[in-house]
Amino acid sequence: MCNTPEQPQRPTSFPPQHQNRMPGIEQAMTPLPEAESPIYKPAGKLSGKVAIVTGGDSGIGRAVSIAFAKEGADVAVVYLNEDADAEETKKQIEAEGRRCLLLRGDVGMPEFCKHAVAQTVSVLGRLDTVVNNAAEQHPQDKLEQITPQQLERTFRTNVFGMFFLTQAAMPHLTAGATVINTTSVTAYQGSPTLLDYSATKGAQVAFTRSFSANVIGQGIRVNAVAPGPIWTPLIPSTFDAQKVASFGSDTPMKRAGQPDEVAPAYVFLASEDSSYMAGQVLHVNGGEIVNG
Repeated sequence: MCNTPEQPQRPTSFPPQHQNRMPGIEQAMTPLPEAESPIYKPAGKLSGKVAIVTGGDSGIGRAVSIAFAKEGADVAVVYLNEDADAEETKKQIEAEGRRCLLLRGDVGMPEFCKHAVAQTVSVLGRLDTVVNNAAEQHPQDKLEQITPQQLERTFRTNVFGMFFLTQAAMPHLTAGATVINTTSVTAYQGSPTLLDYSATKGAQVAFTRSFSANVIGQGIRVNAVAPGPIWTPLIPSTFDAQKVASFGSDTPMKRAGQPDEVAPAYVFLASEDSSYMAGQVLHVNGGEIVNG
């Protein structure tokens, strides 16, 4: 008789904490985000595939990269400057017997995105899945506090980066390839202190639907995932300590989600399990009801 692993106990609150640099560092968080579920059972759904994941060093990106590796994919991990976190992600991917390519740079720069895709294809041999996951946010209490520099920076990472990387990838994507964008529950519910961030997430939803219609005839499927509050380095690096302590407690499930609870949605969208799905958004948000 097989012993079935028990569902892990998820934290319902966090110690007050704040990091003074953005993007945050996963290794400095307490508790550490859960990137790998003990009850996940891989089935070779991405065997022989190659994926590129932006923001893959930590948080949702790390969990997705590990899950892809478990399913048989080699992974190119794109990250800004969090070298230690990126090396840990690479270690966990390679522990699954898969290859990992680390690509350090800013997705908001089109030349870097071209370089990242070229290196992925050169080193790993092909490209099957693009995950546009890198993002940044800068909470402000009032619209007037959002400077032109902040507005441009948020859109450059969250929206321009998505365009630049996908443009660079397109010559290498063939029928059966997938593009997965990380949007957010804020695209549907809004956020009173994340005005520019929420606007970028709405743009990602519109891009997902429009680009899907543009390439569906080529056999390329484009979808998105809209996470709710997930325990990632973005949280302690952008919110004050007290807000971090209660992060996610206002969801119907009364807690934040963990990255490993989101990652299977990306596996689904990258694999043939979702072969009849295109232009859609999966909502992994702790029970929030959203429209659209």
